Amino acid sequence: MDRHDPPFFLASVSPRRAALLRQIGIHFHVFPVDIDERWLPGESLTDYVARLSSAKARFAQQALPATSVVLAADTAGACHGKPLVKPANEEDGIAMLMTMSGKAHTVSTAISICCGTQLETRVVSTEVFFRQIHEQEARRYWATGEPADKAGSYAIQGFGAVFVERIEGSYSAVVGLPLYETAAMLEKFGIRCWQTTQTE
Repeated sequence: MDRHDPPFFLASVSPRRAALLRQIGIHFHVFPVDIDERWLPGESLTDYVARLSSAKARFAQQALPATSVVLAADTAGACHGKPLVKPANEEDGIAMLMTMSGKAHTVSTAISICCGTQLETRVVSTEVFFRQIHEQEARRYWATGEPADKAGSYAIQGFGAVFVERIEGSYSAVVGLPLYETAAMLEKFGIRCWQTTQTE
């Protein structure tokens, strides 16, 4: 980490978020966070991800030195108002994919950055349009093992990309971290892109 930058922590063990931060040349330490991620009754998609990302950031910040900058994020989806969660089993996963077949669904990612008493949260939403999916190919996709632990039963950065006809919004937000918004927010906290040295 550049000696002019404050200590920076990613409050997540997500390899996708780590890869996205590295893509724009940001160096960081990982601080795992485990909180209750259940949806509250009547909670909207954007309210849900904003609540979780801010809670993760605050949880980590309280355990770290006061000068630390902490970034947390949460990504979730919904199709016609129904949350897209991780599938419980194969039948649940197939049903979810078939529900999204030929339709658009929304993926929202909230980013929360905090340092001391300062906390900023932003939500970025993207519309993802799926082509028609036949049940047989949905089962073939399930057999790859990829969708079993993915919210919405697919990974846009993986094999599931073949189902995506187009998106309207940020691709990196669907993966887990909207880079344009993340870079702009981090700049306010003194964390710069394209850092030249690395210590993790």
